[in-house]
Amino acid sequence: MTIRLMRAGDCAAVVAIHLSSFQGFFLTFLGRQFLGELYAGILDDSSGFAFVFDEHGRTVGFVAGTDHPAGFYKRLIRKRWWRFGLASLPALIKKPHVVLRLFRALSMPNQMTAENGHVTLMSIAVLPGEQNKGIGRLLAKAFLEEARKRGLHKVDLTTDKFNNDSVNAFYLREGFSKSRSFVTPEGREMNEYVIDLPPGKLIGKPV
Repeated sequence: MTIRLMRAGDCAAVVAIHLSSFQGFFLTFLGRQFLGELYAGILDDSSGFAFVFDEHGRTVGFVAGTDHPAGFYKRLIRKRWWRFGLASLPALIKKPHVVLRLFRALSMPNQMTAENGHVTLMSIAVLPGEQNKGIGRLLAKAFLEEARKRGLHKVDLTTDKFNNDSVNAFYLREGFSKSRSFVTPEGREMNEYVIDLPPGKLIGKPV
C-alpha cells in the first residue's frame, strides 16, 4: 500500500474513481473525457497537486487541489479551452441549459473563500468497495502535509450540507472546522470547512 504523487498516467484510474464516488454530481454528468481534462490540468498547473493511494498495484483513492483556485481555472481555460469544449459537447447537447452552470464551475464561484496562503482541496475520493479502511484519512493527511511544505497556512473545501452526513463527519474528525454554509446559484446547500496548518509540524491526527 502506497501513497504517492499523482502522475499523468493515473488520470484514467482517478476519473474512474471520481465517476464511481460522485454519482449524480454535475462534474460526473459532464463525463469521463471532461474529468480527464480537469485532472490532467491539475497536474499540468504549477499550483496543482494530487496524491493517489495504490493497493496491490491498483489505484483505489485520490486527493487533488490547488493553492491558487481562481488563477488555476483561468489558466486551465486559457491553455485547454478547446479540449474542454470538445469534452463537454456530449453533455451540452444532451442538456443545453447547463452551459451557464459550466461557465460558473470553470470560473471558481465567488462563494469560495479566497485568501492569500489558502489552498483548496478540490476533490477526494476512495472506491466504494475500499472505503472505511482509513485510506481517505491517509490521503487527506498527505494533502495537508504537502500544503504545509508549500508554505500555506490554511486549507479550505466545500461539500454538500444535506444527505452527506458521513463526509461532513469525516472532515470534522480530521480537524477541520465548519466556517460557514451557503447556497449555490442552483440552490445546492453547501458547507465550507477550513483547517489551519501550523508551520513545522506534522498535520492531521495520528493513524
